[in-house]
Amino acid sequence: MTSTSRPVHILAFPNVQLLDVTGPLQVFASANVHAAEHGLPAPYSPAVIGREDGSVVSSAGLGLLTHPLPTTPSDTLIVAGGWGVHQALRDEALLTWVKAHALSARRVASVCTGAFLLAEAGVLDGHRVVTHWDSCTELAQRYPALQVDPEPIFINEGALWTSAGVTAGIDLALALVEADLGRAVALAVARDLVVFLKRPGGQSQFSTALSMQHATRSQDSRFGDLHAWILDNLASDLSVATLAAKVGMSERSFVRHYRAHTGNTPARAIEQLRVEAARRLLGDSALPIKRIADRCGFGTEETLRRSFLRTVSVTPQAYRERFSAS
Repeated sequence: MTSTSRPVHILAFPNVQLLDVTGPLQVFASANVHAAEHGLPAPYSPAVIGREDGSVVSSAGLGLLTHPLPTTPSDTLIVAGGWGVHQALRDEALLTWVKAHALSARRVASVCTGAFLLAEAGVLDGHRVVTHWDSCTELAQRYPALQVDPEPIFINEGALWTSAGVTAGIDLALALVEADLGRAVALAVARDLVVFLKRPGGQSQFSTALSMQHATRSQDSRFGDLHAWILDNLASDLSVATLAAKVGMSERSFVRHYRAHTGNTPARAIEQLRVEAARRLLGDSALPIKRIADRCGFGTEETLRRSFLRTVSVTPQAYRERFSAS
């Protein structure tokens, strides 16, 4: 590493979530590889740090070699999460170090339940933050000075970044790389990691399809199969009559059972799935918006625009300008 490399310290502890550490670590390492391929110095000096004697064991059972807690400032301090964080909260020496080091770092971030450690150190007071969806209620109850938003993948407020669980740490790290080195480099790193999509922070922690799968997994399996079929046939006739026939119900019975099992109407669910598909195409392709509207089953560009405004609160064109990979 060169003297211009930014020190990135990822804090680990016993029973840390493995991917909370290795996901962001690989993003910064890949950014260094990208720089080397272009004859440039390494932009980052990433290191896993911890209080243990040279290693910690993750909750997956895999050991991680760690560097001692640094005495020099971090450019970026990232606190990983995992169920071991609650034991780490009782480590007064670690909390003291986190509080002092957060003040000297250019920016501070948490992945998943690492937010608890930053909150216990007082770093998050007064800020809008996020953590893993399953821990948001606990975080809000335990630290009332925080504004916990359970929806986004990650949130950035100035020098402070917090992210949702596990793979969201990769999205956060990509956003940090983008802030430092530009969008083109961040997208190159995402491609290198074969990340399906460099997701914007405001995107929900759950995709529409995943939310529907979760809602129906313990209910009527016919609806799970139906959702899979809908995703493969977004441009087809998805009227209530068609959907009811697919699951062998009368239209009235289908609408009643569907709403009871998913909490949504068929029309609203289909609109959400079509909007999500359109978002992917707007971000990842150069297809004209009219073509996207047709491919996703909206029929007309105006119908797509109205659905986008209702669901995402921006127009398709504005979304493409903000999130397009081109």
